[in-house]
Amino acid sequence: MFRGLFVSLPHQNLYDMNLNLTSTIKMPDHALRRQVIELCQKVGKPLLKLSKKDYMDNGLGHLIEQFNGQAGLVNIEVFNELQHTITGWPGGKPNADDSTRPERALPYPKRVIVFSPHPDDDVISMGGTVRRLMQQGHDVHVAYETSGNIAVADEEVRLYMHFINGFNQLFANGSDEVIKIRYREIMNYIKQKQEGDLDNQAILTVKGLIRRGEARNACGYNGIHKDHIHFLDLPFYESGKIEKLPVSERDVRIVQELIAEVQPHQIYVAADLADPHGTHRKCTDVVLAAIEEEKQAGAEWLKDCRVWMYRGAWAEWDVADIEMCVPMSPEELTEKRNAILRHQSQMEGAPFMGNDERLFWQRAQDRNRSTAKHYDDLGLACYEAMEAFVEYKF
Repeated sequence: MFRGLFVSLPHQNLYDMNLNLTSTIKMPDHALRRQVIELCQKVGKPLLKLSKKDYMDNGLGHLIEQFNGQAGLVNIEVFNELQHTITGWPGGKPNADDSTRPERALPYPKRVIVFSPHPDDDVISMGGTVRRLMQQGHDVHVAYETSGNIAVADEEVRLYMHFINGFNQLFANGSDEVIKIRYREIMNYIKQKQEGDLDNQAILTVKGLIRRGEARNACGYNGIHKDHIHFLDLPFYESGKIEKLPVSERDVRIVQELIAEVQPHQIYVAADLADPHGTHRKCTDVVLAAIEEEKQAGAEWLKDCRVWMYRGAWAEWDVADIEMCVPMSPEELTEKRNAILRHQSQMEGAPFMGNDERLFWQRAQDRNRSTAKHYDDLGLACYEAMEAFVEYKF
């Protein structure tokens, strides 16, 4: 089983690596779709109700000229494009025609790795999709790229330290002196800590353990096997500060070892590249660099692998860019919320969001409902909520 150990692979050196592949990501060229969707939004009509006059009055007559002058043919073309992005089978539907589906039917079941920058991004951004993948029999791994330790409040540490100390007194008769000593050290440090002081290594370790426990709890709720939960603790994150260290070869090798071992048919990566502190961007740079390393090494498994990019923590995909959209019922949206709530240390108002006081689960729910409403407004099936993805071509 993968342990997150660094293995030096001498065939490539740091200076040959592209550690900034996120800057090369290009949105799919859905020009027709984009223009027609913008027209729908401008005139307030669903796709199949757009008229020739709507196109002509808004300077889009050239579009219907490409379809023998018939607005209805343009409408149907774009409607079908969007319809084919919707799937309840994110891992592909076995024994089904997949010619118009976003994911191939075979192989089944698929090996899947969901890369999560922090220990809650998986459930915040694609929790409904993770549950679908599990329910449909796929072999799902979740890889938490960073410890997320600096996002845990001191109050959470106090809570857990009181529990550990009390547990020791009740069941070990207080005989473990190490626990007593560590308890006093950590509690005294927090008591004397001034605003702006950095946490020491012991406190960062405890905070990381808290987030690990929450992540395991959420994964358990979603049915993820314990040996399929990977804590990578990428070194670039462990500065103890908001400002992170530069991404290095060691970060890339940790991820490369995991993907080379699992050899997934699907990889999911975060594409919230405008997150406030750049952690998501760096994490995705690391994953894409690891994939590129495997590609350069001639890894055969990559020929049958697709990479899907998700958003949802800080923003959502434009409807015109979406290439796979997984719907959720009201019950499934509640299940997604329940998984997010397993991350109890993150249940205060999300920082760095200005006047937006919503909790993470509330913002995720609102975004997923908004995506579904966009589809509904365009005249497609009306769902409670949707999670959206764009394919990364490598």
